[in-house]
Amino acid sequence: MVREVLTINVGQAGIQLSNAVWDQYRSEHGISTTGQLADKDQERSFLTFFEETGSGQFVPRNVTVDLEPSVVDDVRNGAMQSMFHPEFLLSGKEDAANNFARGHYTVGKEIVDQVNDRLRKLVDNCDNVQGFIMNHSVGGGTGSGLGCLILERIAVDYRKKSKIGFEIYPAPRISTCIVEPYNAMLSTHWLLDHTEVSVVLDNEACYDICQKQLDIKRPSYDNLNRMIAKVISSMTASLRFEGEMNVDLNEFQTNLVPFPRLHFMTTALSPVINKAKADREAGTVKEITDHVFQPQNMLVKYVDFDVAEDKYMAISLNYRGDVKSKEANATVQWLKQQNKVTFVEWCPTGFKIGLNNVPPATVENDDMAAAPRNAVMMGNNTAISRVFTERITRKFDMMYSQRAFVHWYVGEGMEEGEFAEAREDLGFLEKDYLDVLSDQASDEVAEDEEF
Repeated sequence: MVREVLTINVGQAGIQLSNAVWDQYRSEHGISTTGQLADKDQERSFLTFFEETGSGQFVPRNVTVDLEPSVVDDVRNGAMQSMFHPEFLLSGKEDAANNFARGHYTVGKEIVDQVNDRLRKLVDNCDNVQGFIMNHSVGGGTGSGLGCLILERIAVDYRKKSKIGFEIYPAPRISTCIVEPYNAMLSTHWLLDHTEVSVVLDNEACYDICQKQLDIKRPSYDNLNRMIAKVISSMTASLRFEGEMNVDLNEFQTNLVPFPRLHFMTTALSPVINKAKADREAGTVKEITDHVFQPQNMLVKYVDFDVAEDKYMAISLNYRGDVKSKEANATVQWLKQQNKVTFVEWCPTGFKIGLNNVPPATVENDDMAAAPRNAVMMGNNTAISRVFTERITRKFDMMYSQRAFVHWYVGEGMEEGEFAEAREDLGFLEKDYLDVLSDQASDEVAEDEEF
């Protein structure tokens, strides 16, 4: 029996990222841009992501939503237009205009029932839905506002199904919109309750990796998306191929989330090498594993990452290609002995390993060299709290102290109290991360403390 995974893409960032992801999936399974399978005899594990029609075409289990038509039109007229089902490409008439309140309350409300209806159709075509993957950004209007609204609806309609979000967070220095801190603050407040695992990505870290390791002088969003697609593809590889040690969606959440609110993940990919340098790299299991734990290879920008201070609560290491479990386990022991990673006191094992025999495929115009094996690390690290403190809370406080831009949100029917509520919630989240680092759980009272 196939356990299906449904993908939802919201807003411009989500849709452009998903284009790269589906291109990657397509290349790995030998499916043409029209949805035809090249090798008819290959095993059908990939039906978790693709649905086979009566005419033998393979259609992605995918819903694409945006509040303005231009980006969805690119998909409708793009290279993979005949692969996607046109009914599941939804676009509105007017944009959310970088405004969370428009995406969540006014404009988004009109389209959400349509999205729900399409999702219901997708679910009806499945045997047993395993979960949902959501691609969106949290700094804009549609990805944040409408994205959180859809997640909330899924949480109500499909309660037990896990939801994994790939969220593009505001970068430390590069910003594409002035009200990013507001949108990110409000959407993080919703994400805390409505996703099981959130993978945090940021453009600046991806730009740096593209410039330094792939030697692309001026990376475009296409370059970034193709790199992130490799990460997403490696995370879902065990659902799409048979492997030695498979990991399904629920396992991510069980192993990586010690407390329901602390579900924001740091991720890294290795080897990221351009074709010219590829011959000079050893590419051993030990080397690529060492690389995924170096802060400059992480897809979140940490300026002052300290291995001793920034502790992991849990790590999932997913290997693809020619890696045996003996090598993987030996490498993990080596990492611990060399103090390459530090765990919180109450987490003795810390590592979850996934192995898969099929290395990632190269797509057309790929920037990265093909490798016989690769590693993807997903870690629950306490350093992620700095993303919230420095990029969102600090900037939010500066703007909100003057109530700058607030009238745009209130004018769309949002209450001002919601800002304060979201700010308070994020304050608690930062405190939760600090509590994890201190030896004592926050609700216990020390012996020498008296009330």
